[in-house]
Amino acid sequence: MVDIESNVEPDHARLEAQEEVRALRREVKVLDQRAIDLILTKARSHYAWKDIPVTEEQIQRLYAIVKMAATSMNSCPARFTFVRSKEGKERLAKAMKPKNVPKMMGAPLTVIVAYDTDFWKKLPKLFPHEDRRPLFENNAAYAEDTAYRNSTLQGGCMMIAARAIGLDVGAMSGFSNEIVDQEFFEGTTLKSNFLCNIGYADESALFPRLPRFDFDEVCDIV
Repeated sequence: MVDIESNVEPDHARLEAQEEVRALRREVKVLDQRAIDLILTKARSHYAWKDIPVTEEQIQRLYAIVKMAATSMNSCPARFTFVRSKEGKERLAKAMKPKNVPKMMGAPLTVIVAYDTDFWKKLPKLFPHEDRRPLFENNAAYAEDTAYRNSTLQGGCMMIAARAIGLDVGAMSGFSNEIVDQEFFEGTTLKSNFLCNIGYADESALFPRLPRFDFDEVCDIV
């Protein structure tokens, strides 16, 4: 067992962390509307792609952003498989619904957003303040629920991060998780969550944006 001490940070480290956040907020109070448009309000899901590769440098930068996203107990259960080779795409195509195959094959990069059901075994590294492993050790359902929810959160942050660095995205759920898991994660504790195509979109395939709910239809303030 790993010896985990409570309150491991000295006071100066906590003060430095607090000041880092305050300094950032002094420098950048809000994003301007055009930045918000880019990552959310005017962003679109794409299914057609230009023949421009996503570089390894961009992939590394993308993960450097995503790894800082919030997760429960800093558990970081998501695992990302970046599929860009012809061989990898052909393996992934086995799991796709027929209409989704060309969408995936045409994208320069497809990310399998997965999660590790044994994520909790890494908590001594990620959450050294207190040993939370007993919460999950004999509770597979709780571990699965936590991993699935938080990997979804991390995957959503990945999509926003990709847009923020100039890429386009198109998330996909029209595939067999079982086949993906057999092809890519056989013999491991990983399970697939969803897929996301990433690259430079061919905007000529776009259609008008579909409707959204108004605030009063789906929101309450209590």
